[in-house]
Amino acid sequence: MVLNFFDQFMSPSFLGVPLIAVALTLPWTFFPNASPRWLNNRTLALQGWFINRFINQLLLPLNQGGHKWAALFASLMLFLISINMLGLLPYTYTPTTQLSLNLGLAFPLWLMTVIIGMRNQPNATLGHLLPEGTPTPLIPILIVIETISLLIRPLALGVRLTANLTAGHLLIQLIATGAFVLLPIMPMVAIPTMALLFLLTLLEVAVAMIQAYVFVLLLSLYLQENV
Repeated sequence: MVLNFFDQFMSPSFLGVPLIAVALTLPWTFFPNASPRWLNNRTLALQGWFINRFINQLLLPLNQGGHKWAALFASLMLFLISINMLGLLPYTYTPTTQLSLNLGLAFPLWLMTVIIGMRNQPNATLGHLLPEGTPTPLIPILIVIETISLLIRPLALGVRLTANLTAGHLLIQLIATGAFVLLPIMPMVAIPTMALLFLLTLLEVAVAMIQAYVFVLLLSLYLQENV
């Protein structure tokens, strides 16, 4: 029987019910609730330190008007990191390998940045479509190009997250299958292959965290242009 390596990206179901909703809600159960005590435990202290450092780094290039989005960016960052990391565990599913989900996250958030720019500073927002000092014959062409580049931003956000996670999962499965097949036949070749698989898993953990950060960082840059 020929295995299809893309079966791991199909949304699992149980008794006809898709389990993607469970995969999306599960990460929030791992975060502890706020404690009413004066001193928090180590988990809450580490969580608060991470969120504060991330928000401080993210809001550095933003104007004062963009600071209202701090809670949304922090929640989105934690959500993406959680589902990306949980998808690396055995017998789990990574919802962010689905382009539909990533576009469902990217398009509304990108549209909110555009709407905010059109409401607060419409002249500056429309001015991004035409660079200053453009020769008159090139004005129609540049407006079309800049409009396409603006509309393609949510697609680039979703495709970037999907492609990176899908490629990493496929490579891990390919190398794991090769190590499993080579182990009884050529043990001396299988051992380095398993070492490579371990290093690749560590790299995929880093990719899962970095891609979540890049997704939120690009959204903050889009917001900076419109506040």
